[in-house]
Amino acid sequence: MSLPVHDFLVIGSGLAGLLFALEAAAHGRVALVTKRRAGDSNTRLAQGGIASVAAADDSFERHRADTLAAGAGLCREEVVAGVIAEAPRTIELLESHGTRFCLRADGNGYDLGREGGHSRRRILHAADATGEAIADTLLARARAHPRIELREDCCAVDLITTSKLERRAPRAGETRVLGAYILEADGGRIQALAAASTLLATGGCGKVYRYTSNPDVATGDGLAMAYRAGARLANLEFVQFHPTCLYDPRETHFLISEAVRGEGAFLTSISGEPFMAAYHADADLAPRDVVARAIDREMKRRGDRHVLLDLGRIGAERIRVRFPNIHRTCAALGLEITRQPIPVVPAAHYLCGGVLTDAEGRTDLAGLYAAGEVACTGLHGANRLASNSLLESAVFARRAAGAAVAGLDDARRAVARIASSVPPWDPGGASVAKESVLVNAHWELVRTLMWDFVGIVRNDHRLHLAARYVRHFRRSVESYYWDFLLDSDLIELRNIALLAELIIRSAACRRESRGLHCNEDHPERNDPRWRRDTVVDPLSGRVHAARRDDDPFASREGRWRAV
Repeated sequence: MSLPVHDFLVIGSGLAGLLFALEAAAHGRVALVTKRRAGDSNTRLAQGGIASVAAADDSFERHRADTLAAGAGLCREEVVAGVIAEAPRTIELLESHGTRFCLRADGNGYDLGREGGHSRRRILHAADATGEAIADTLLARARAHPRIELREDCCAVDLITTSKLERRAPRAGETRVLGAYILEADGGRIQALAAASTLLATGGCGKVYRYTSNPDVATGDGLAMAYRAGARLANLEFVQFHPTCLYDPRETHFLISEAVRGEGAFLTSISGEPFMAAYHADADLAPRDVVARAIDREMKRRGDRHVLLDLGRIGAERIRVRFPNIHRTCAALGLEITRQPIPVVPAAHYLCGGVLTDAEGRTDLAGLYAAGEVACTGLHGANRLASNSLLESAVFARRAAGAAVAGLDDARRAVARIASSVPPWDPGGASVAKESVLVNAHWELVRTLMWDFVGIVRNDHRLHLAARYVRHFRRSVESYYWDFLLDSDLIELRNIALLAELIIRSAACRRESRGLHCNEDHPERNDPRWRRDTVVDPLSGRVHAARRDDDPFASREGRWRAV
């Protein structure tokens, strides 16, 4: 089989995927594939903004200190310093592509917002739809670029690797990614796409949980594919729950931005009593993990299904100007937020762990890069500081593109020698499924299990039960996967079942409470033993705490050592 080889294959169309594609397209041909429509991404739903030092009373050191404090001892300090230093340049890059951030009324600089965990105003925003503004401008550029081929409604099935072609286990330093098998929604054909370099920009896995702020596409596809290909994942237990998701069955994914509290809104019980001051010195501007746990405790203590977010201090006119999208969405649901508090609950929002990468977005596997929420770069540690995610996506997309371009000639030669041996997708004896009830039932079971047993607050007993249950689910799903012809629902179910198991195993491994991981049976933070990353190694099947060496990216063996 002779396959045309793209220079770059990008899987995912959020900020990381689009910016990588635009940077790489100056040097070669890019195939950009996305599971649904190109606008379906977590990036587009981001309300708050992007963090960058831009005020006279702020500094890189303050931003660094806030990030490290939120990360609870697990941030990689050199990564934090580097990303924060690149933030102003990143803002200039996004503006050069057409993004416009809000300015002060007097025209003297940006209209900076403040969010939980930030000691200064440093959130650049486009009203309360920053992600939409960024995504739309980058997508328009990508659609118009002659070297970018955008393929929508194409679901990535699995990565193509030299190890799979040779029918052997992946080997450290030897396995190369050659592209991916892609399921086309129109007709159900599975096509092999070969590429010199492949970027995973597939986002997170919020749909592993029953209640999430994420769009339906966030099913952990890139994480699962990387793991099956032989790349290590880290810190999967650190799932961030956004404290304030709108509580309304008609609008189940809508966030109320943390920037609302930055402008003066505060949380109360249903009966109107503020409660955050009892949980943290910064009250309603405490880091997200603190706020989410406080809401969870208040709801459980009182038996309530939600709490309230009171915007009265902000003022009606400021609400309409600063948060037009939130105001409009709530008004359409019959809620006038200039006069009424907003009912809110926590929801799964962001994965702070992911596919291990170095400082240029390289993974364990040659030719495979990762950027955005799918990656674990060391920036977020045990808890992401608000609005650092868009910044990380942009910085690492640009870095990964630079690394991929630098190695393009060698990668082209390596893949060209092997591309002819890539076989077409073989469905074997799979048949057409006669019903979808099993897929739907397993989908609900896994997501409900994760919400009830592996949520905001955990304990050893629930984690043990969850591990037993999800093991049975996975066996059933894997059997179903190989027996029937694939569609996107079955691919996604397989991926969330795998991610659920890996999150549970990672959470059970970490026997302390730190950042986003709160275990009632191990309530204290234990730095002597657990100031380490939780690494999932697909080669050994082990989940273990690993310490960082002085040169963490020198080799697979020297990069993360079990202790």
